[in-house]
Amino acid sequence: MNVQQIFATSNDDEFQANAFKAFEYQYYRVPIYRQYCDYFNKNPKNVKSLLDIPFLPIRFFRNHHVCTQQEFELLFESSGTTGQNTSKHFVVSADLYTYSFTNSFKYFYGNPSEFLWLALMPDDSERPNSSLIFMVKNFVKYSKYKESGFYYHRFAQLYDILTHAIDKQIPTICIGLTYALLDFAEQVHLPYNNLIVMETGGMKGKRREMTRKDVHQILKISFAVNQIHSEYGMTEILSQAYSQKDGIFRCPPWMKLMIRDVYNPFNLNLINKRGGINIIDLANIYSCSFIETEDAGIVYEDAAFEVIGRLNNSIVRGCNTMIE
Repeated sequence: MNVQQIFATSNDDEFQANAFKAFEYQYYRVPIYRQYCDYFNKNPKNVKSLLDIPFLPIRFFRNHHVCTQQEFELLFESSGTTGQNTSKHFVVSADLYTYSFTNSFKYFYGNPSEFLWLALMPDDSERPNSSLIFMVKNFVKYSKYKESGFYYHRFAQLYDILTHAIDKQIPTICIGLTYALLDFAEQVHLPYNNLIVMETGGMKGKRREMTRKDVHQILKISFAVNQIHSEYGMTEILSQAYSQKDGIFRCPPWMKLMIRDVYNPFNLNLINKRGGINIIDLANIYSCSFIETEDAGIVYEDAAFEVIGRLNNSIVRGCNTMIE
């Protein structure tokens, strides 16, 4: 399959055509996915719509090599408590992931190199197999501003840089795990500014769980901003959705989110109803583009969506664990 064709997707017809190609490619090249599809008697010959394509439960990434090849360039691993079996994503091409997350960001915000990036999260010395940290490290590396970096353990220095950026009107993104942003917010109150504050989810047992609305209200006051932005991604995929206000997310054109009935996982595409989140990520071509997640959400008629927490009995991972 032509990878560039994936990122040229611009309408529903092109998305569906590329999704069928991805399904056929992965059906014949990812053994565990083919076994799963065969169990439900689904294959490229009888799948006629997106609703016919089986979505691989995300738990399969904990115990299986979900990849079209044995050789890979990156291994991403989900966060988890000691002894917990974590998801592993074998990424065949580092360049493909970089191209995907760069263009996901560009679609909503423009060129990431034009921003000052201030990260409130561990760096790769603490989490060497984190897909999120790999992405943010790339944004930091290619930023035009030398002050870009990871500042979770350097709050005083971060405050000085932020106040300087506000004074000089430097376009700045302060991106962080939710608990880290809250930690910083307890110590500062900035003047009104155009700073982009972006939370990536995750209390990770460090704080009591809070609703997204309550988290955003605290952050709005401390950072003196009108809106809190959010990023939605996960270890097992290569693209990201973004929310620019009110916790309402949108996907880039090569990514689609669907809602399944939690009592009947084959009842898909629920609109304006809560259910389990299924993701189609065409960029994840060398793994599985069709993922049944353990997150809960709502998709609206315009394809925008909300993430409302975790499904019951799911293993709580480091990201997206806030409840609504």
